[in-house]
Amino acid sequence: MSIALAASPARDWDALAAALASAVGAASRLRREEPLGPRTTLRVGGAARIFLEPADPAALAAALRFVRTAGVPFFSLGRGSNLLVPDEGVDGVVIALEGPAWSAFTPGGDGTVWTGAGLRLKQLCGLATKAGLAGFEFLEGIPGTVGGALRMNAGAMGGWMFDRVEEVELMSPEGDIARRPRAAFHVDYRHCRELRDAIALGARLRSGVTAAAPAEDIARQIDVYRRKRQESQPREASAGCVFKNPPGDSAGRLIDQCGLKGLREGAAEVSPIHANFIVNHGGASAADVLALVRRVRAAVRVQKGVELQPEVLLFGRRWEEYL
Repeated sequence: MSIALAASPARDWDALAAALASAVGAASRLRREEPLGPRTTLRVGGAARIFLEPADPAALAAALRFVRTAGVPFFSLGRGSNLLVPDEGVDGVVIALEGPAWSAFTPGGDGTVWTGAGLRLKQLCGLATKAGLAGFEFLEGIPGTVGGALRMNAGAMGGWMFDRVEEVELMSPEGDIARRPRAAFHVDYRHCRELRDAIALGARLRSGVTAAAPAEDIARQIDVYRRKRQESQPREASAGCVFKNPPGDSAGRLIDQCGLKGLREGAAEVSPIHANFIVNHGGASAADVLALVRRVRAAVRVQKGVELQPEVLLFGRRWEEYL
């Protein structure tokens, strides 16, 4: 299937990178044509024209003001789960909040904890366990960061990220910082409206208990959830669930009933373990994954009369360009 993509404006990316590097300062890390596939859990896709790791909020604000003035799109990248990078890469500035400045974990002594947006969810759960803060165990197996979990209202095992949120600190596309309470956010399945364009810097999260819980009890619950994932989800590289569940139904069930488990394009396959996962057996391209997405949607549409919608984000592009 031939896909006609909209042409992106011709840009002098080297000149833009040099100017942006000057704006954010020497403490920030900036690279040209940074491969993004290795930075995603699916491990496919091309490079970012400019990749930036800002040293601190001041550098991030400078970067956002620069790209706004220059008319260059920016995209925020966490651990790279729940997204697909096209083979042609991303025509813009990809920003990753990595390093100590973005990975705070500061218990408040009142059952709350302040967490930086760059803190990995696995680290959050480990640190919360040591601090006796229960209620975050469902996040342990999600390969993401606090910022990504806020952006997508990540969920698992019946829990959702915003179930634990008291307030979020965010930066607007103009580089302005604000703190907003949970009530100010409109969240639903895999979406937070206020973080569609803004970047989360951190959040105050509340534990599910009022008193410190024994670390061994928290660790035991984490193990229960881990075993459930191991039994029901594939081990190969994937982006997690590909399609949103339609109202009152399960995307995985519909795909399975259509006999599509094991369907392949190159090294990409509809997982035999969970039909709503597309796995990379090694060497798959984004084109392989996109071809499977189209074939699965077409089969479910014909056999079940349901138009599945992608849950996975198409990084730097719009799904309408490919479906």
